[in-house]
Amino acid sequence: MRLVAMNVLVVLLAALAATVLGVAWYSQTLFSKVWSKAHTYTEEKMGTQAEPSANRAHLITIVCYLIMALMFSLLIGYIGVTTVLGGMWLGFILWLGFAFTTGLTRSLFSERTVSSFLIDASYQLVYLLIMGALLAGWR
Repeated sequence: MRLVAMNVLVVLLAALAATVLGVAWYSQTLFSKVWSKAHTYTEEKMGTQAEPSANRAHLITIVCYLIMALMFSLLIGYIGVTTVLGGMWLGFILWLGFAFTTGLTRSLFSERTVSSFLIDASYQLVYLLIMGALLAGWR
């Protein structure tokens, strides 16, 4: 397997972009209330979540976005995608082939509502489009 060049700064930026988007996406301004209601979370239940547990979950999420951005960057390098639109197209293909399909099948066999699935799936689509644009356009 050949080595590909990678811009580590852009990998970090792509992971940061997904994280910041998530903070906005699941904020009170956008989808927090609908998402919480779809998961039947009450304010009491949300308030009882232990702070260290929430902090650990956020840290693990950031690490996952770093891994995702790194793997996405490697894939872009191996395929030879060099444009913003090409990166976004690859992000869409990855979303449709992996994120959407696994999310949908997981939702079908759980107690998740359609609205919670759609909120999560659309977030995944947007951050994969952004990651693809950054990683392919700024090599």
